[in-house]
Amino acid sequence: MAGLCGWFAVNAASPAGALEAQGQALPGLSGAPDAQCTNRLGGCRVRGGWIAQDADVIAAITGHPQWRDPALARRAREHDPAQALLEAWRQHGTGLFEQVGGDYALAIVDSGHGRLVAGIDRLGQTPLHFAHLDGGVAFGTSAGCVAAHPAVATEVTREGLYHYCFFHMLPAPVSLFSGLEKLPGAHRLTHNGDRAEVSRYWRPRFEEDSAATPEALEHALHEHAQAAVERRADTPRPGAFLSGGLDSSTVAGMLAGMHPGADSFSIGFDAPGYDEMEYARIASRHFGTQAHEYYVTPEDVVDAVPRIAGSYDEPFGNSSALPAYFCARMAADAGITRLLAGDGGDELFAGNARYAKQGVFEHWGRIPAPLRHHLLDPLFTRLPRGLPLAGKARSYVEQARIPLPDRLQTYNYLHRLAPETMFAPEFLAAVDSEAPWELMRGIYAQPQSASSLNRMMYLDWQQTLADNDLRKVTGMCQLAGVDVAFPMLDDDLVEFSCRVPSDLKLKKGRLRHFYKEAFTGFLPDAIIDKKKHGFGLPFGVWMQEHAPLRELAYDSLLRLKGRNFLRDDFIDELIRLHREGHAAYYGDFVWILMMLDLWLESHPAARLA
Repeated sequence: MAGLCGWFAVNAASPAGALEAQGQALPGLSGAPDAQCTNRLGGCRVRGGWIAQDADVIAAITGHPQWRDPALARRAREHDPAQALLEAWRQHGTGLFEQVGGDYALAIVDSGHGRLVAGIDRLGQTPLHFAHLDGGVAFGTSAGCVAAHPAVATEVTREGLYHYCFFHMLPAPVSLFSGLEKLPGAHRLTHNGDRAEVSRYWRPRFEEDSAATPEALEHALHEHAQAAVERRADTPRPGAFLSGGLDSSTVAGMLAGMHPGADSFSIGFDAPGYDEMEYARIASRHFGTQAHEYYVTPEDVVDAVPRIAGSYDEPFGNSSALPAYFCARMAADAGITRLLAGDGGDELFAGNARYAKQGVFEHWGRIPAPLRHHLLDPLFTRLPRGLPLAGKARSYVEQARIPLPDRLQTYNYLHRLAPETMFAPEFLAAVDSEAPWELMRGIYAQPQSASSLNRMMYLDWQQTLADNDLRKVTGMCQLAGVDVAFPMLDDDLVEFSCRVPSDLKLKKGRLRHFYKEAFTGFLPDAIIDKKKHGFGLPFGVWMQEHAPLRELAYDSLLRLKGRNFLRDDFIDELIRLHREGHAAYYGDFVWILMMLDLWLESHPAARLA
């Protein structure tokens, strides 16, 4: 699978020079590398990508890059993307990021000028980890290849564990490991021999086009989506994930229009409220795809989850990784060379329920401040919680008083369960419990002149997409051995989405209003009208009914007692709440902690700093 790993150092006595003497630029990519290059200041290894060297310059790139300059695009076709990258570096220097799009991670090691430039795509579809060295930097698309450098510490940090428990993954720039960082989307890393610097090279411009008619915008959306699928279907045998939702159905339908009878892959669950196979079948019949289906069982979870947990280079707590893995495995077994996934549409066109919910809370802020502070606040916050209407009114006001983006986390376990009841006192005293909140607030504040809806979606570009959903899908496709691409995150489509007015994206509480109007007639009515469901795993429910699954989960929780960062009584209480309380709700957090334990078990070298 695709990967990039390298090092750069000006100081010949640095650990990077020692690696060169050992004859191996950083390990960490499975199997023999497709290409490798070294010069006097640095080296790169690339697997599933391209690498080129000219005089004192190494250029390496991986992913699915797209070139905006026609001459560079032609060079990539006639030679390879690394040759185009070399030419872009000669012509544009660090301005090359304006010429390359798609999903990628790239690195330029320029010995002639003693300089490194590395970076990733606008949406962070391909990750890049890095660590500072004495006089240089190690970098790579996996934490493992960077952590393998002998000068990089591999201790697990308290901050990393706390962020994982807060977000259920590790959001950029945070890493689990001491000394490691991650590039956020649209950022580059440069090193000129003196120091490393991270900077942003692109920022979206949310300039809503109120002059364009909805019909014109809907037509443009069709054209952009079609072009995006065409670009990513350029592979011998493409296939598509098909959950039966808006985005996967759109991508599968457009793929089937280009390749009649294209393969689609769907997962079901024999559990009430979780199975969406009916909608996947509706879409498959409508577009004439060759449907492949699999029903995940509790036995599958017991068998696969330790392998899934250990496959990630940092702990990862999204339970829908498991169905994604079985989908990808079906595709690999069917000979698919690349799967097209529908991720991204909700974050571009307002498809998450929390967006509509926050719009309701925003009404509170429009009430004159004196009236709110002196009359309504004291009145509503004293209402009894036990009475249905009074309790709802009090809850509304309590949530409305929390500013965005903090209000988005009112569902968070660390919001509902006080951190001091969860973490050991000495652990909690050593972490900055405000850090996750500050990270979130910083991202939310970055867009200029953006609506609150667009700010929420922009925040989700990083933390819901780049650090969560995309890591889920790419990680599971890599484990299964199949390539994956995301047409909905095409650069042109993303830029177009920034022009669509917010009140069209989300109209009178209707999620995805603009998108649904645009694809009415293309998508089946049943899919247009269905309520948003998601790709969740009925883990908490199954765990109540399936003894081996329950044993796997509870054993993991009990092992965490010996790791000295969670309170023992919290673990006991979580088990009790799952058994006696809401199985699905508390089952999600059991999953998150189980995946952390299984990851730690599969990475015995990872120790708390």
